[in-house]
Amino acid sequence: MMVRDPVLSPRNAEILHSIVETYIQTGQPVASRTISKRTRTGLSPASIRNVMADLSEEGYLEQPHTSAGRIPTEKAFRVYVQSLGMARLRASELERLRAEFRGLETIEGRAERSSHVLTELTGNVGIAAAIPAAGQTLHQVELLGLADRRILMIVVTRDGMVRERIVSLDESVSQEELDSIRNYLNWNFSGWVLEEARQELARRLEQESAMYDAILRRLALLRAKGLLDFEVTPAVFMEGAANLVALDLHLTREKMRELFRALEEKKRVLQLLDRFLGKPSGQIEVRVGLGEAHPSMKALSLIGLQVVLPGGLSAKIAVLGPMRMNYEKVISAVMHVGDAFRGVPA
Repeated sequence: MMVRDPVLSPRNAEILHSIVETYIQTGQPVASRTISKRTRTGLSPASIRNVMADLSEEGYLEQPHTSAGRIPTEKAFRVYVQSLGMARLRASELERLRAEFRGLETIEGRAERSSHVLTELTGNVGIAAAIPAAGQTLHQVELLGLADRRILMIVVTRDGMVRERIVSLDESVSQEELDSIRNYLNWNFSGWVLEEARQELARRLEQESAMYDAILRRLALLRAKGLLDFEVTPAVFMEGAANLVALDLHLTREKMRELFRALEEKKRVLQLLDRFLGKPSGQIEVRVGLGEAHPSMKALSLIGLQVVLPGGLSAKIAVLGPMRMNYEKVISAVMHVGDAFRGVPA
């Protein structure tokens, strides 16, 4: 049976709220005299110290040193976050935000822009993942000849995902021939589910008569190089990891290296989003303390949401930052970027 934490009295909740905000602003242990001046309770520093002692016993505060003030724990930050609303961005900021996403036609483009904008707005780490729809449908193929017998193969699916690959051939293929191959694929397979298109293309190329056609023979070469064999995986974008260096995360040099190694692995970043962002589309989620995901992330928090678009594809956008962050500002940034991602008017 799960034991629920006792509900804080309004007075204790106000004092705890003030302690958390003071700690976010200063990064230093908070003294009772400071809180006595900030709150409207009218309590003396001695009375505030008694309340802080009670909050410490209940697991909301801790004292790094005997003579120091108190600092909030993960539990305190969670209670604090529950009391927050969402700050609105200024009209000029909202217009700039809409302009950032104007003209971006692919979900990957919007995801990449989201990570950049979130970093700019919050000064933390902006993360976005474009998640493809199941059973992707081919929209079009583009083939471009490059120098040294190399070919750029571009596959675009109906949900706006774009996959690119450069391959090298043993023989030269003219751009005119590549255009013919592109036209053949787009005419015959646009609108097909990728897997079904791959199977049908293989069946046609296995027919002996196909090998007498020069265009199809070259198509067979490109198929052998992986044309239409693109792995359908989420595209993950992250910006601002260097901002973590300036923060006092109380990490040893080795732990900081571990943190950066973890963030360099896109698979691990995606697992982080999947683990903590599972609510329905548009609902903000705040995760305080990420130690269970990775020991080096104990002092970090994640604020994000899931965006579901027509056609079955979706994205997850988030801000990763210190536990001592401006939650109200970051929550606002994530919500507004989520609206811009979906194309919702501000």
